[in-house]
Amino acid sequence: MPELPEVELVARSLERLVAGRRILAARLLRERLAPDISPRTFARSLRGAQIESVGRRGKHVLAHLDNGRVLITHLRMTGRFLYLPPEAPLPRHTHALFELDDGRRLVFTDQRHFGMMKVVTAAGLHETKELRLLAPEPFSDEFTPAYLRAALARSRRTLKETLLDQKRVLGLGNIYAAEVMFMARVNPFKTAARLSGARVPRLHKAILDVLGEALAHGSTMNVDPENIDGSYYGGGYESRWRVYDREGEPCPDCRAPIRRVAHAGRSTFYCPRCQRR
Repeated sequence: MPELPEVELVARSLERLVAGRRILAARLLRERLAPDISPRTFARSLRGAQIESVGRRGKHVLAHLDNGRVLITHLRMTGRFLYLPPEAPLPRHTHALFELDDGRRLVFTDQRHFGMMKVVTAAGLHETKELRLLAPEPFSDEFTPAYLRAALARSRRTLKETLLDQKRVLGLGNIYAAEVMFMARVNPFKTAARLSGARVPRLHKAILDVLGEALAHGSTMNVDPENIDGSYYGGGYESRWRVYDREGEPCPDCRAPIRRVAHAGRSTFYCPRCQRR
């Protein structure tokens, strides 16, 4: 599933490509993509609206329109946007289609059918169920070591599970959580509330460093307009992973073999020596 840097890359790409464009027509081709609205209302809510800007909140892409509405999109596992010329055929698994005033089409495809769209009012955006309980943005003034300490102290789950909870820490998925915990030298299986106060600032810094590194890498990517999925794992960034997907390889610091265990339904990669505590 895309993590915060990938979603940020999608939002920035859409901002560059379609901000200022007007939606001449919108079609919802798979009703379950937007279960809270009928295809007819979906089309009527978006038709004629200009896309003023495209941003992000957590892992949600937000398209702000000049008619007072916002289109929320969650990519989930395989959702992606395509900015297609009029002569291009629609790809398989096209679930939503937007005809734009430049003659091109913005298409949303989703092979696994897990993606989500929702049309809400701009005034009520941050009170929607998808956004209202999200943790502060990692690079916001609200995300401080003190906030992180309090969020961990309220959790009786393992540290890894807590870091993946978007209501406590925003933006981390399985890959970046593994990298963060390694950089902070903390044990993924330790109960979050038992993490010592002295280690919280180190964990806070690791979150910002790992996400910042990924965002910086994404900012240099030339995204294909016909495949805006934010996936730059195949673009060389996987070579920067320190522990994720490195089972059996030597730790970059102590040379102990990286381990992988099934934990909370996901693979957890860690160094058994550097992350003992």
